Amino acid sequence: MIKNLLFDLGGVIMDIKRDNCVAAFLQLGLQNADAFFGQFSQKGPFLQLECSEITEEQFHQALRPHLAPGTTDAQIDHAFCQFLVGIPVQRLRQLEQLRRRYKVYLLSNTNPIMWRSRIAEEFAKDGRCREDYFDGIVTSFEAHSLKPDAQIFRYAIEHLDIDPEETVFFDDSQANLDTAAALGFYTALVPEGCEFAEILARHKAINQ
Repeated sequence: MIKNLLFDLGGVIMDIKRDNCVAAFLQLGLQNADAFFGQFSQKGPFLQLECSEITEEQFHQALRPHLAPGTTDAQIDHAFCQFLVGIPVQRLRQLEQLRRRYKVYLLSNTNPIMWRSRIAEEFAKDGRCREDYFDGIVTSFEAHSLKPDAQIFRYAIEHLDIDPEETVFFDDSQANLDTAAALGFYTALVPEGCEFAEILARHKAINQ
């Protein structure tokens, strides 16, 4: 019996566009910006920040030599947040409705810069705060590990106190889903351009 829904953030709840971020960093002078950003994972200091291998200050220091002289921390953070497009209000309301029937959780590869600024702002735009939509949250920078590594899923199982066999995990990356499935989760791929509500409506484990 399915009791829990575990959601990825970017590409599932929040719309993202890596090209916006690449363009923003190119404007700041990062010549090889495209090499740092993938649709599902980042590289270099961007990756290190997501799993707390470096602090925000170290992140800024690592990038600054590659950027135009005088680039500020605020400009770096603003460019980084261009990865995030936003969350339609209808998805926020769908999460509210789901909590009436299930425990709803979030498992995200993200970083503290986006988390406390743009992500918090998007969740607040329907009069609530981010934590109002979930029964528990796990972020990569808190867990010190990243999807698709099994370590972050094991952390989520323990931290959220969930049974994988009672949980459906929604993600837009098949690699992440494969790891989750190996640990006993039911899984659901949310392809680009598809709403998680559509996937939810036809998922066999939920609707059987």
